[in-house]
Amino acid sequence: MCAARSLIGVIDQPGEHRDALVDAIARDGLAVFAVDEAGELPDNIVLVVAHARAVPSSDWKALADRWPTLVVTGDRRDDDLLKAVDAGLVDYVIDPLRHAHLLRRMIRRVVEVNRLADERKRDHQRLAELNESLETHLAMLRLDQQAGGQIQRRLLPPRPQRLNGIECDYWLAPSLYLSGDFLDIQAFDERYTLFYFADVSGHGASSAFVTVLLKYLFNRWQNEWDGQAPELVAPRWLDNLNRELLDTGIGKHATVFVGVIDQQRKYLHYSLGAQLPMPLLKTAQGATPLSGQGMPVGLFPEVEYPQLGCTLPDDFTLWLCSDGVLECLPGAGLDARLAELQARVESSNSLDEMRQSFDLGTLSSDEEALDDPTTGREELPDDLTIMMVSGFRHESV
Repeated sequence: MCAARSLIGVIDQPGEHRDALVDAIARDGLAVFAVDEAGELPDNIVLVVAHARAVPSSDWKALADRWPTLVVTGDRRDDDLLKAVDAGLVDYVIDPLRHAHLLRRMIRRVVEVNRLADERKRDHQRLAELNESLETHLAMLRLDQQAGGQIQRRLLPPRPQRLNGIECDYWLAPSLYLSGDFLDIQAFDERYTLFYFADVSGHGASSAFVTVLLKYLFNRWQNEWDGQAPELVAPRWLDNLNRELLDTGIGKHATVFVGVIDQQRKYLHYSLGAQLPMPLLKTAQGATPLSGQGMPVGLFPEVEYPQLGCTLPDDFTLWLCSDGVLECLPGAGLDARLAELQARVESSNSLDEMRQSFDLGTLSSDEEALDDPTTGREELPDDLTIMMVSGFRHESV
């Protein structure tokens, strides 16, 4: 089918032999254009059948460079045939009129091979254009992700900071540029300090947008609180957040810990939504997980979140970690990794010590991370965040 639509050029001296050669090639629908010399051939020729006597020896190479060329001759001992073959032409046929069927088969084969070669060349060109376009779009996406990561980092609270008698420090390393982990801590007044620690499902742009929603809702609900019934703040906030995430319909959920520290009573009111690992309260007696359990936020409607609390000693440190931390710990199972995390909390007296206990290579500083959070490390398997809240030893400092 393809050969029937292709134009075959014939170069030979005018006469009965050329006419017979044209007729032999034109059978089965092949189109033929016969000329005396190569310069008369049109550009849309796909293959040339040239008689050895019709082309000067010096022109064979130029002809072969421009078109696939078959050579025909009446005598195998023709000196011009040998010169044509040496020039790199496709093939030759002796006595083409007697072997017309063979000539046509060779023409069709060469045309088909040439057609496939042209298709591959066009495919390579299209692929190169697509790759260039993809690289351009990836570069634009990378710039957008970097800009989004910088904005997200600016939404985080200052670190370290001291709020009345409470000190907070944290470290957040996104798996790439944007993070699904987020946290905040604010002083409501001289008595109460509110904070939360969230890990949104997945990571990337959609999860990062949810963290912006968390920031907005936390500020709004803190402003709406009148300072009464601190034990109800955390479960109510989780209940409202659950409805907000379900109403958005984006299919995102989160594990969230919310705490209210009463510095007058030295008491922690808290609630949680499927927090893993559980926050670890470190005192002079060691580190122990906080008690309680709750459903993830944003998965199920009509969920009641627990109203929990515990007394805080004069000197305490509360450690909160995202589940990405567990992927960086040794251990055959979840229990072994949780035990390893607890051991590291017990042996760490500062956030820097805790960070250095993870073998993750050279991790970027927070200043570098504002420009590029992946500086100095490979991509993490998940967002990795550690938060440390301590008191009340800072009250007299």
